Order: sequence, then C-alpha cells, then structure tokens
Amino acid sequence: MRRGGRTVRRLQCPLAGTVFLLEEITHRFQSKVWVTAFIAAIAADAVTCLFFGTKPFLYLPFKMHLPNDAYPWLIVLGVVVGALAFLFQYFIFNLKWWYRKFTILPNYYHSILPLLLVIPVGLWNPHILGGHSFIMYVANTNLHTDWLPLLGTMGLFLVLRFFGTMLAYGATVPGGLFMSIFVLGSVIGAIAGIIMIHAGLIPAGCYLNIIVISMAAYFGAAEGIPFTAILLVTEMVGTVQQIFPMMLLTFIAYYTSMLLGARPSIYAALRQQMIFKD
Repeated sequence: MRRGGRTVRRLQCPLAGTVFLLEEITHRFQSKVWVTAFIAAIAADAVTCLFFGTKPFLYLPFKMHLPNDAYPWLIVLGVVVGALAFLFQYFIFNLKWWYRKFTILPNYYHSILPLLLVIPVGLWNPHILGGHSFIMYVANTNLHTDWLPLLGTMGLFLVLRFFGTMLAYGATVPGGLFMSIFVLGSVIGAIAGIIMIHAGLIPAGCYLNIIVISMAAYFGAAEGIPFTAILLVTEMVGTVQQIFPMMLLTFIAYYTSMLLGARPSIYAALRQQMIFKD
C-alpha cells in the first residue's frame, strides 16, 4: 500500500515483540504479562495488516538453501560477528567519556558532529543514510562486478555506519539503536557473503542467506537477546527456511560476545549507566 507516493511498511512481528518484552524488559516469564502482551501484539498486527497489507517488513525471498559444506564456516563467521558485537557494546558504553574529551563545543551542541558527518556522506551516497532502504540496497547489490572494489565499498559502508551510529547516539539528543544494529548486521553479512562466494564456499544464490542470518546474529549478540533476534528477523523476512543456520550463527555470536565481556542486556546496562550518572 502507498501513502503519499511512498510504500508504507511495518514490522508486523507479534511473536518477536512479545519475546522482546520478556527477554529484554521484564526478564520474567509470567502468564499475566506475556498473555496480555501477546494479545495486544496480535491485535496491533491485525490492524496493521488491515490498513497496510501483509507483506513483511524486509521481504527477502531466498533463492536456495545453504549447502552443508558451508556450516563449519558459519562457526567462524559467528565468532567474528560476536567479536564485532562486543566492539559495538564497548563503544556504546564509552561514548560519554569520549564526548567529554571533546571540549571545543558545549554539550548541547554535540549534535553538530553527526550533522557534519551526514551532509557529505548523504551527498556521496544517500542510500547509506537509510534503514530499511539501505538494507534492501545492500541485499540487491550486483555481485557480477569486480569483487575487490565491491568488498571495499561494503567495508567503507560498515565504517561510516558504525562510527556514524556512535556519534549520533552519543550526542546529547534523543536517539535509538534498533535499526542501526540491523543495518550494521546486514553490511557485515554482505562482506562475509562476498568473501565466501569468491572463495567458493557458497554459491552466489546464498548471498541473501548470509545477510539475513548475520543480521539476526549481530542483533542478538549486540543487544544480548538471541531469542528475540531469531524471531524478529524470521518474521521481518517472512520465511523460516533458514531457521537452523540462523539459530547456529546467532548463538555462537551471542556466546562469543559474552565470553569477551559483553553485557547480557544492553538496554538494562544503559539504564543503569544513566541512573548511576544521575
């Protein structure tokens, strides 16, 4: 459905929304909580489907399944994704300290920094500033071009989005992390997919598979909510065809980040950090 010439999309993830409440917010599995939340999520999803249609938020139809020979390499990818998720948390929890070192501008002008970054990046490639649109842009990349320049472009995308997210979240204006983590996960998956395709580990038709399962793994490890990540990406993409490699990669990434010292719940840790500062 279109509104004002632009396609309107919603997450439509009632299961993931309910599990997110239990895994991230309440940390308790109580019937009166999850039943109420699940009924509310179903009702909201029904209204969303009625007005905006039933197409998933990130409809990425898989062309083929991952070959069995690729599964051992998912373990390696899971370790890498887990390490990158730990790095994400490390930067997030130290942003205020780094911003305090930047004494040129007063605190209430810190939002100028991400603004100055956004302008040249947006003029160079406006796709990189998006959320859903950028993920689709990465997913629809032409793999028939020379792989080294393509890999370099994806690496540049990852660096710009990572540090752009850090600058934006650390500035003294309201901001969020939800979609930014998905975007970073998609670029990590794109880089891994390009390398694995060039090395002959997977066919080119599995490029989308690596992007989708990397999104789930990075989100689950960075946020500390693996069950929610698996359900959320499954519902957003609209298929359960690759649920096993998604679970495998997500839990390897999650436990890798935990072993490196990541917080089990990023929102709870950020909330405690704010209370401590107050």
